[in-house]
Amino acid sequence: MTTLFGTADVAIGMGGGLSRVRLFDGPLELSWHHCATTSDFIADLFAVRFQASRNDYKEVRHSIGYLVNELIENAVKFRAPGEIMVEASMDAETFKVKVSNVVEGDVASGFQGLLSEITVGDPGDLLIQRIEANAADPEMTGSGLGLLTLMSDYGARLAWIFSPTDENDRICLETYASIPISQTHN
Repeated sequence: MTTLFGTADVAIGMGGGLSRVRLFDGPLELSWHHCATTSDFIADLFAVRFQASRNDYKEVRHSIGYLVNELIENAVKFRAPGEIMVEASMDAETFKVKVSNVVEGDVASGFQGLLSEITVGDPGDLLIQRIEANAADPEMTGSGLGLLTLMSDYGARLAWIFSPTDENDRICLETYASIPISQTHN
């Protein structure tokens, strides 16, 4: 059974001008440095049209880089062995990204539990609550702080689609995100 969390319209279509990056699992093992390198590349690729204004370029590059890095880090951290596909596009007002990977069934269940908590209510209020909970329990992991920061501070709209795979107890996870991009200075 396919399950959706988040904003349904974010998961509909990536738009034109789609760029794809595939991270293969192999002898070097996917790790944290792949997240930063890949997100920097994607941020540079999409922010280049803002080079006329140094401030716009830096802001757009930072926002895209932060968003993509957070999503790729989550995919690397929680994935079952296999590749990660990153697809991105941008129109005049919005940057969109989709990160696809496979997770084990128990990981999917735990993540769905977290999503059912962080996708209801005001992201800013939830962020403060999670920060306080993390301060009280430094051993806490998987709190959703990164996702809440994206929603609260970057205006990100997020959606997740969980679909069964042909493999036993493996779930295909597609994470969709969009953030507003202003091209008024372009």
